[in-house]
Formats: sequence, C-alpha cells, structure tokens
Amino acid sequence: MSVPDYMQCADDHQTLLVVVQPVGIVPEDQFFRIYKRIASVSQISVRDSQRVLFIRYRHHYPPENNDWGDFQTHRKVVGLIAVTECTSAKEWPQTSERFHDHKEVYGTTLYDSRLLVYGLQGEVTEQARTDVAFYPSYEECEDVERRVEDFIESLFIVLESKRLDRATDKSGDKIPLLCIPFEKKDFVGLDTDSRHYKKRCQGRMRKHVGDLCLQAGMLQDALVHYHMAVELLRSVNDFLWLGAALEGLCSASVICHYPGGTAGRSAARKPSISVPADSGKRHRPGAQELLIDPGALTTNGISADTSSEIGRAKNCLSPEDIIEKYKEAISYYGKYKNAGVIELEACVKAVRVLAIQKRAMEASEFLQNAVYINLGQLSEEEKIQRYSILSELYHLIGFQRKSAFFKRVAAMQCVAPTIPEPGWRACYKLLLETLPGYSLSLDPQHFSQGTHRGWAAVQMRLLHELVYASRRMGNPGLSVRHLSFLLQTMLDFLSDQEKKEVTQSLENYTSKCPGSMEVITLSGGLKLLPVAFTKLPIVRSVKLLNLPVTLRPRKVKSLLGQSMAVKSPFIYSPITVHHRGDERSKKIDFQWVQGDVCEVQLMVYNPMPFELRVENMGLLTSGVEFESLPAALSLPAESGLYPVTLVGVPRTAGSITVNGYHTSVFGVTSDCLLESLPAVKTSGCTVEVVPALPRLQLNTSLPRSAHMLLPASGEEVSTSVSVQLFNGETRQLIIRLENIGAEPLETLELTSKTVNTKEKLFGEFLSWSLEDTLSQFPLKPGQVATLTVNIKVKLDFSGQENLLQDLNDDGISVTGLPISSPLRQVLKPRAESKAGNPPESSKGGEYNHVKTLEAILNFKYSGGPGHTEGYYRDLSLGLHVDVEPSVFFTRVSTLPATSTRQCHLLLDVFNSTEHELAVSAKNNEDLVLHAGECQRMAIQVNKFDFEDLPEPQDERGQFTSLKQLEEERQQARGYEINSKLDICWEIISFLTAHCFCVSLQ
Repeated sequence: MSVPDYMQCADDHQTLLVVVQPVGIVPEDQFFRIYKRIASVSQISVRDSQRVLFIRYRHHYPPENNDWGDFQTHRKVVGLIAVTECTSAKEWPQTSERFHDHKEVYGTTLYDSRLLVYGLQGEVTEQARTDVAFYPSYEECEDVERRVEDFIESLFIVLESKRLDRATDKSGDKIPLLCIPFEKKDFVGLDTDSRHYKKRCQGRMRKHVGDLCLQAGMLQDALVHYHMAVELLRSVNDFLWLGAALEGLCSASVICHYPGGTAGRSAARKPSISVPADSGKRHRPGAQELLIDPGALTTNGISADTSSEIGRAKNCLSPEDIIEKYKEAISYYGKYKNAGVIELEACVKAVRVLAIQKRAMEASEFLQNAVYINLGQLSEEEKIQRYSILSELYHLIGFQRKSAFFKRVAAMQCVAPTIPEPGWRACYKLLLETLPGYSLSLDPQHFSQGTHRGWAAVQMRLLHELVYASRRMGNPGLSVRHLSFLLQTMLDFLSDQEKKEVTQSLENYTSKCPGSMEVITLSGGLKLLPVAFTKLPIVRSVKLLNLPVTLRPRKVKSLLGQSMAVKSPFIYSPITVHHRGDERSKKIDFQWVQGDVCEVQLMVYNPMPFELRVENMGLLTSGVEFESLPAALSLPAESGLYPVTLVGVPRTAGSITVNGYHTSVFGVTSDCLLESLPAVKTSGCTVEVVPALPRLQLNTSLPRSAHMLLPASGEEVSTSVSVQLFNGETRQLIIRLENIGAEPLETLELTSKTVNTKEKLFGEFLSWSLEDTLSQFPLKPGQVATLTVNIKVKLDFSGQENLLQDLNDDGISVTGLPISSPLRQVLKPRAESKAGNPPESSKGGEYNHVKTLEAILNFKYSGGPGHTEGYYRDLSLGLHVDVEPSVFFTRVSTLPATSTRQCHLLLDVFNSTEHELAVSAKNNEDLVLHAGECQRMAIQVNKFDFEDLPEPQDERGQFTSLKQLEEERQQARGYEINSKLDICWEIISFLTAHCFCVSLQ
C-alpha cells in the first residue's frame, strides 16, 4: 500500500467502504450532485436490532490499497455504486459491460454493487433488476437515498454472514492464515502443522473477526476479540498483526469513549451499547469482572447475563491506555518498511484522539514521528498533500507556528523545480493560509496597536515570497499591495540597504501598475485592505492655522450677543456648559472664510536613509466642499522634524473637519487618516467656515516704514508707512483701495488713534472725508477707489530759553512805528547772557530734536454673504511720522498801543531749520529768518477778553480734577489766540506754507 489516506481517524474502523464512480461520460457537476446525495446516507439503524451501521464513501480509491482489506477490513471496498448516463437502448449493452469491468477492479472484496442509469427510457428500463436503477433524468430521481439504504442493508446481510461464519468455532477445520501482499513470499515452505503457525492463524483470525464485529456495530464483542488477538499474536511475536490488533483495540475504545467522533464531523455518532458508567450502575454483589469468551456471545452480540456487560466494560481501554497502545502499535509498524502508510495513518489517528484529550505535547511527538516516516518515492502532489495535512494537524493541536511552517513547505513544493508547470496560484493560496501562524495579518491597522508581535525576520521573508508569487501569477497590483504592506509595517526592522532595495522594487512595480487605495478582493473572497504610508513621511503633529490678521473674520458685537442668547434660555445650565466644553475640545476658536486659502501645518520626519520625494500631498476633509491644493516636497535623509504647510480653499460655508492627508510616495497613493495615528499631536481638527467676504488691499502715496508699529494694546498692524514733516506742516496721504477678492465691497468704516506718543498735539492730527469714497460703493472685484487723509502736525512751538534782550534794556521804543509793520531790527543777544549759555551741542540738541508720532488707521469693511451674516474684516495701516522742529517762540510779551483797545504782541522767533524761512501773521508783512537766526516781531492786535469764552462743559464727568479743568481752559484760550493771529511760516526754497498754533500758558 503506497497511497496514504490522511483523513483517516479511529472512527473509520467501524465503517464500510463504498466507492461511488462514474461509468462512461458523466457531467462532473451532475456526478457530484448525485454523489452528495448518496453520501448523505452515512449511517442507518439495522432492523430488529440496536446496532448502527456506518458507511464511508469515496469517489476515488487506489486498487492496491484494497489488497490490505484482510489486514484491516475498513480498507476493503465492500460496495460499488456506479453512476452512468445512457440515452438510448443501443448504448445499454456497452454501458452494462463497462459496469461489469468496474466491478472486476474490486471484485474480490465486493459484497454488492448498484448501477444508477440516467436518461434511459423504454423497454430496457422495465427489466426487473435489483442491482440497476433507471431514472429519466438527473432531476427525476427522488428515491436515490431510499435505494442507497436498501443497498446498505444488503451489505449488512453479507457482512453479518461473514462475521458469523468466521466467529463460529468449527472444531477440526483448519483456520486459514490471513496475510498481506508482501508477506506471501515469506510463508512459503513453513510448517503449517506447527503450534506456532496455528496460533498465528488463530490470532490473525481473532483480529479479523474483531474488525467484522466493529463494522457490524457490535462494539463490545469487537473489544473481546481484539484482546484475545493481542494475547495470541504477542505469544508468537507476530508484530505487524499485533500492531493491527492493538490499533483495532484503540479504535474500539475511542468509539466507546468519544461517540461523537474524533474527525470533527458535524453529525454525532450514536453509541451502540451503554457506556461503562451505565453498566456500573447495574453491578450486583457477587458479579465477576472477567473477559468474555466468544462462545458465550449470542447472535446479536447481546448477553442476557448482566455480569457479562460488566466484563465487557472492563475490556475498554482508558484514555491514557489508548495512547500507550497507539505508541506500541506504531513501534511495531516501524519494524516493517512496507508498512509505512499504516504507520503514518496510525500517527494521524492518535493525534486526532490526543487533540480531543487536549494533550498537545504528546500529539506533537506523534506528528514529529510522522514527519520522518519514509514512504518511498512520492509524487509532488503527494508531498504537497502530506505537508498540508501535517499543517492542519498541528493547527488542530494549537501549534500555530508549526502549522504555518508546514503550510509554507507545501506552498514551496507547489513550485518545485521538478514540476514542469509550477502552481503559483496554489502556492500563493497556501502562503496566505500561513499568515496567522506567524502572527501576521494583512490589515495594516493591526500593526499600529501596541508592540510588534511575531518574528519580524520570518514575517518579512513570507511577505517577500507573497510578492514574488503574485508577480509570477501575473498580478502586479497584488505585488504592489504586498510590497507596500511590507514597507509600511516592517520599516523599523529593515536595514538601510534593505530599505533602498525594497523602495527600488516598489518603484519598478508601480511604474507598470500604480498603487491605489482600492480594496483588492481575491478569488477566495479574501479582501486586501489598502495600505497607507503613514510612516513615509512620519507626521508628528497637525495644526490648523488661523488666517492672516488682515483676513480674519469678526462678528458684529450686537449679532454676536444675539447668537449667544439663542443657544440657551437659561442664565446657567450645567448641561449647556458641559456641551460647550466638549465643543471647545473639538472645534478651534477661530474661523476660516469661504473662498480664502486656508493652511494646515504638519511637522513631518523622513525616516529613510535617502532623500524622500513626496508628491501630490494634500488634505482630506469632510463637511463643507473643500478644494485641496496639493503640494510636492523633498525631505532630506533622516531630516528630523520639518514643517510642511498644506493649503486648500473651502468652497461653501459650514463646519469642516480635517480628517487626514493624502500622499503619493514611490508611486503609491495613500490616504492617511488622523484617527488611525494616535501618536499624532493635534490641538483640534474642526473649524467653522463663515460665508465669503471681500478682500481689501491698500496702496499709499507714502513709502513703507522700516519701523513696525507695536501698539501697547497688542493689535497687529499689517503694514506701515512713514513720512518726515516739519512742525506745523500739513501733508496729504493718498490711499488706493482695491477689492482683490471675489465678493463686492459694500461697507467701509475708518477710525484712527494715536499710539506710543507722549507729545501733546494741537488740532486734528488726521482728518478725512469718506463721502467721495463711499459714493463709488459697492466696489466690485477688481475695482479701485481712493481716499485722501490729511496729516497735520501741530506740536508745541514754545522755546525754553530767552535768546534776545528786553526792549527796555536797550532803550529802544516802538512808539511811532507803523502798526502794520513788524519789528525788523535784529537784536543781538546780551553779552552777559553768552557766558551763561549752555554748550552749542546741548543747545542744538534742544532745538534740533526730532519727535515721533505714531497712529493707526483702522479700516472696517464688509460685503457679500458674510456681510449678511454679520461678519466683517479689519485692516490696519500704521503711520510713522518723524517731526522735525521748524520755528520756536522763545519769548512772548506785550506793549501798549496808541489805542486802548489794542496792544503790540512781541514774539521772539527762532528758526531751528537749516533753511531760510518766512514767518507771516494776519495783516502783517513777512519776517524772513535765516538758518539758526532769531528775530523779534511785533503784531498789533485787539486785546483779548477771555472772560467772554464759554466754560468747558463737563457732560460726561470727564474732568476729574481742577488741574484738568484748568488745562482745558488754557487750551481754549490758545485756540482763540491762534484764530486771530493766524501765524504761518514757509520755507522759501520749498514754497510751501504751513500754519502753527501759539498757546499762551
């Protein structure tokens, strides 16, 4: 016997073997449909008996195995059911002859046979034959199962007659010597009359009768015969048959202990006799526990003596003894080279029993022995089958890695060099089945949870083999998926050289078949999930960035209050507070704007030892419609953390969530979701998108300032301009307003404030009129409007030093001088005052000190859908003014005039500029001053009556002290004097006139 049956189990010893085969040309699908119906009749209860008959069906059985039928009767083909298709009466004789030929193959062992004929109608079908059944078609055969039952009952009749014939003790008859094919030549010339020979014959016959009893459903009788056979065969050292007797004893005991079977079949077998525990309950005092002599057995194998049942129960081996006897039987089989198949099958049966007993270590010893059993020259198909069964048995006892090892050996055997047409598909299928044994799953998510499981080196080897097998199958997409999986999950275990080799291979594969994020479904239904390259590059953090200051949307305060009030009618609610806290943890406290470019910053790291090129990197979002603007980047080898900004444009308003990012690396497209990357730090991924707003761009007539304004209030100024003016000078700032957005600019408000200065300003520093500008609104996208802002610099003109002599000291009188003309005499400084003057440097520092004024122009504008929802934008323009000194009034005094209602106002004027300038007053001639010159001018004016000035009104209670009230009065008087004097100066070379204010403190 050279073909092992790896599906053998101990239960098969009680079955009758029936072969079902097609005769002639029968459609394969139709044959197996009939075969399935026949095989459904696997056990029947014998009429007028408590016995059950079990049938084992095969559609292919090697005839040489049938020669071992006397050694173990369950290997003997006792029944043949042939299925044929015959459409005409002319074909019937030939069909009948073919059926006869099939019977000849197993003719020496067949008990009975049946022929099922399909498609034949007419006179032939009317012949009354018990061994032939005619059916018009494959569909019209309702009684197939009933005919099979009748066939099995006929087999039982023959079986029972043979059992009784062999079991009956015929005194004087010579018992024949049962033998197997390779033994026949060894018994030639032996003395058949010797006692040793007769014992051998008796022992083998007892063992054979035990087999027949077991098949006939007489379990306890079989146990008795096996025990007697073991004693007889052991006495004559007939080791091969002793092993068979021991194996039969083990099988009968297994059937007794495990009536449900050991092969894992769904249908439980019915026990034929009460189990030992039941017989123990019927024990009566004085009953003897003994082995039963076959002569005391009845025809049905049931004794009327209860003590006999107790004896039968003792013949059953214990679970531990079953394994010991299996070991002994296998050791005897091992003595015979030609019994390799028997030995191998016995090991398999023992393993199945041990699996039920959960004795995995002992089962592994049997399997290890089975590995080294030499069966001679096996075909490649037989080797594959052998390794596959070993793998399944190791899986049965829980040795998953060992199971995977033999499954992989079977896979490699499918593509052995000796095979003319390697089975790469079978190899690939077997390799997939090895994955669980090596703690390897093709789901990338399993590798992102906790520590790595399994041997990485073995796993990488297996993945490489999957890649190669899929390539030889002609499926490059499958190769790309497995290679991508290898690179993603085993990156930490690859050396630098291996990383280069794997990526080069991946690029070669993707040049023919780019990697995608689609699920690949294999022929067996297995789905290969997409592999996302979350490690190429590695992302450490994701941060949503706020819009630039000039583009951030702001809510109108009154609408903001209304929206907040609508959320809850209660002043305080713990539920509401909790809900809003959850929202804050998810949403970010700033907004994006529909139609504007938004940014997300990623901190990435390149773990590869070479430059990593990432193409088509963009954002994955949900919620509003979002247009991602992909980027391409090149990260240096082992770059460390590197900032990458991804941008996109939300096209609708609402709530948007950044779910992840997508990349294209080595030709593989990846969608990397943040929820599958627990190590990524993020401050929130959901942000509100407000409706679209216009965008305003400012261009001014003044140059940009090198000084960046930093207001104490913390406001951010987008841009600043600077200008240099003399004290008292006025300059126009032309601002060009351009709508560079996609929405119309509908509203504009302008405010200003002075910042970071302690200087006291007189009059309006900045002034403008919006009427002309607003008349051009709404400003459509691309349109421009202009706005003029007047910059008037009026600081204090008073000097702190008396540079001229008093008039009375010099004896000069102004009496008789024309009232309308100013004093043009140049007065020299006093001699004594020169000595007391400070150094030139300090004097120049006082009168040449440049003062700085800073202000912010704030443009508040809105339009489009955002304006409807109550949103607007702020745009701030910083203004930096360097104020140079022009003229100083170092002294102010008065002299009486000819009229009592008038007086002469004497002013000492000092020119601190480097230019020649002229000073003029109302109804007076110009006074020309050279650079650094000081002159006195007289102006005839009406006397001032300050008592007639109205008192400052404290409407809002803003005057907190008398000092502040006094300052307001002084300022009001200064404005009154300035309006009546109207003193102006101009630099003659510039031809520009400027006004200033004189404040008398």
